[in-house]
Amino acid sequence: MSELSGHLSLRAAVRDHGRTVLATQSFRAPYHLSKPYWDADTRTLLVQVVNPTAGILAGDRLESQIAVDAGACLLVTTPSASRLFQMQGGAAECRQQFSVAAGGWLEVMPEALVPHRGSRYRQITTVDVAADGALFFVDQLLPGRIGHGETWAWDRLCLELTVRVAGELALRERWDQSGEELRALAELAGSGPTACFANAVLLGPNSVSASAAPWLAEISALHREGLWLGASVLRRGGWSIKLVATDALRLRDGLRDLRRILAVYFPRLACDPRKL
Repeated sequence: MSELSGHLSLRAAVRDHGRTVLATQSFRAPYHLSKPYWDADTRTLLVQVVNPTAGILAGDRLESQIAVDAGACLLVTTPSASRLFQMQGGAAECRQQFSVAAGGWLEVMPEALVPHRGSRYRQITTVDVAADGALFFVDQLLPGRIGHGETWAWDRLCLELTVRVAGELALRERWDQSGEELRALAELAGSGPTACFANAVLLGPNSVSASAAPWLAEISALHREGLWLGASVLRRGGWSIKLVATDALRLRDGLRDLRRILAVYFPRLACDPRKL
């Protein structure tokens, strides 16, 4: 199968009628867009990005840019997991960039990455949010094809994240491990042989500090046996929220409850992604 050079570019803007629309869009395989859905209750445009191919293969290069203009509100999700197939040679790479203007809202909540045996993958994510913009971004990772008894078998997985608020660096993370290395960490932490992970970033005017986060105690109460959750305030305002669960169902439930709690303070999160 030939290597793919996938491209996705979206820009959300507000029109005179007050609705958010896709002012510009372009994509090529393996990216494809389903018909956007306008959620009138939260005044948010829901877009599902579909991969019509089997998954990500060696040599694939994926690039995406998603921009939200002032006052626009956009939720981008996927209907299914992203599978990283076995790679006999080479690796796959994804570069994604998200930007939000003042008064804009962007939620990016794709389904999980599922690395298969022998896969090698690098994902570079860059987030730029204006001082009065807001964002909720979630990355999820499963340990492999749990139903096939294949876990922690990938060769290399590198996830890089850079977040800037008003042009200043707020968060820089780089996670680069083999499946065996992460298996050892999961065993050491006692999270079990099928541990699943989520990394969330919350930015916005209502998330600037611990004293201005009345939701913090509520989400901390989600922390329990089988679901571990921690939140850290960022230097430029906003939060980094980590979740570890003993299995995919507990992780899904934890993210659903997290969105439900935060939706009281960030009403756009009440938009139903039609998959949870």
